[in-house]
Amino acid sequence: MIQRRLSTIVVLLILAAVLAGTGARRTSAAVRSFKKTLRVMTYNIHVGVGMDKKLDLQRIAEVINREHPDLVGLQEVDRGVKRTEGKDEIAELAALTRMHFAFAHNLDYQGGQYGVAILSRFPIGRIDHRKYENKRVAERRGMLRVELDVDGKQLNFVTTHLDYQYDDSRLFETEQLLSFLADINGPLIVTGDFNDEPVGSAYKLLISKFEDAWMRGRAKGDGFSYPSDKPVKRIDYIFTRRANGIKAKRSWVVKTLASDHLPVVADVEVRW
Repeated sequence: MIQRRLSTIVVLLILAAVLAGTGARRTSAAVRSFKKTLRVMTYNIHVGVGMDKKLDLQRIAEVINREHPDLVGLQEVDRGVKRTEGKDEIAELAALTRMHFAFAHNLDYQGGQYGVAILSRFPIGRIDHRKYENKRVAERRGMLRVELDVDGKQLNFVTTHLDYQYDDSRLFETEQLLSFLADINGPLIVTGDFNDEPVGSAYKLLISKFEDAWMRGRAKGDGFSYPSDKPVKRIDYIFTRRANGIKAKRSWVVKTLASDHLPVVADVEVRW
């Protein structure tokens, strides 16, 4: 009788352990399978000047607001520059879109600062700004990376603007960009005006490490984004890092003359 009771207790203990293990695995799997779809935009705003040569930040903000992005990488942004009436463009755009912002100052110009910026619906944590070395041109370029808190999960988001004159300069800047990002863990999205078409060396280097959201999402059309009135070049991109649980679901170009570039948008599924 005692042996039967002991055997029953042992069986029950084993069963409880198995059930507990199964529950733990299910909980662990649930944690691993957390996912969220984010809308991402990249937009060279031409310092807020449209194809009609008029400065109009309200118009830029309306373009952004119509697409309802969660994250926006902006290029050609002025702060306190004479040509744009001394406006703090990123602060104004953040107010008009009700988003958090970060700014990277790449160049002093007309009494103010010129560079790239980020708008985010999520709180921005650490901000990392790196300028590229470039021995051939005077205009410094750089990249801006932010760490974001997305429902308690960390996401790294980057925007950049590469040299427009020389293929080897863009390649050199891209090599530096990849070096800056090499030690970044977890999901990573990179946006920007790369001034490089898909046949270029910078683009080819990038897609050895990242996926092109336009191609991954099998977008319709050619993806041309420049110039905005008669686009003939695909130079504005959204990239997601390979093997990091990110998948572009769809992508599109927004038709507008608010800048000399068209915004490119992608819905991106991120898994943690």
